[in-house]
Amino acid sequence: MTAAAPTTRTLVASDLDRTLIYSAAALRLAVADAEAPRLLCVEVYEGRPLSYLTETAAALLDRLARTTVFVPTTTRTREQYGRIHLPGPAPRFAICANGGHLLVDGESDLDWRRTVAARLADECAPLAEVRDHLLTAADPAWLLKERIAEDLFAYLVVDRALLPADWVTELAGWAGERGWTVSLQGRKIYAVPRPLTKSAAMREVARRTGATRTLAAGDSLLDADLLLAADRGWRPGHGELADAGWSAPHVEALRETGAAAGEAILRRLAAAASG
Repeated sequence: MTAAAPTTRTLVASDLDRTLIYSAAALRLAVADAEAPRLLCVEVYEGRPLSYLTETAAALLDRLARTTVFVPTTTRTREQYGRIHLPGPAPRFAICANGGHLLVDGESDLDWRRTVAARLADECAPLAEVRDHLLTAADPAWLLKERIAEDLFAYLVVDRALLPADWVTELAGWAGERGWTVSLQGRKIYAVPRPLTKSAAMREVARRTGATRTLAAGDSLLDADLLLAADRGWRPGHGELADAGWSAPHVEALRETGAAAGEAILRRLAAAASG
């Protein structure tokens, strides 16, 4: 009697903002208004619709969430993630705060939080030191807001038109010596501890679920480690990774941008998961 082939369980870890879901400004609908695709609003903030995906993308995501271990993977805080209502069944796992929180059935996993706290204490400078430097180095002429996310990392909201061209590069050099990374995304400058990664949390979910294949998608430099850790990955034709010309042998760089990229990514994820 021939033994049955082992079943492959696929985990899909995908960034959300500007990868699967888009603000009105980021949709980049390159068609006439009369030909624009129907949109599904998946996030409301202060009573106003904020984030969307196309109805085609919604159907693809619904199907993907029912056939894989689908894990939303975001730099958003838990509160910010909680505003998003994706189509399909509610994901059992979600990664928030760039890997700082692993949600299991909507609750932050205490064991994972302890693991993250230990890594941060051992491997990088404390948040307070980095925050103080950010506020000292920033110029009120272009600094609009400063925020601490989940007591894990910091970010600034800036006026990009007034931001000096070399300021982020200089900050990245200073932060790198202290075990932190810097990422510029739109109007936000993130300072994130190097041990705080989406990839580490993805590996933990794979371990818990017994997933034997991992697929990933993302658009920003904070997604690079996630894409590198996955068996296969995809990035859209927009975002930090595209602007930097970032590539890896197992990561496909798509030409599509905006909402069209979201659809293209979901089609490739679905095809890879069923293959």
